[in-house]
Amino acid sequence: MNAVIYWQDQPIVCTAGETLAFVLLRAKICDSGFGVSCTGQVYGLFCGIGACQGCLVEVEGHGIVEACMTPVKDKMKVYPASYHEGSPSGSEAGACA
Repeated sequence: MNAVIYWQDQPIVCTAGETLAFVLLRAKICDSGFGVSCTGQVYGLFCGIGACQGCLVEVEGHGIVEACMTPVKDKMKVYPASYHEGSPSGSEAGACA
């Protein structure tokens, strides 16, 4: 079944049930990374099995998730992990330990 997700408000047509990582890779979104940590490290797909947490993204209403382990749902809004001001990964997360 077709679905549409929104990466930073950009619509991407995909198939419901595919992983976010696969959809973002196919759309060439991950070329610049999925987000940036508080130390400046760029998040991106590495292991693809949920072990490394390198593909963290923020899903509206669900917080920070691993893109490689998260199935797509229609109308899902997805952002880089550091995108939203005040998000758990944004400016209010505090300093890095």
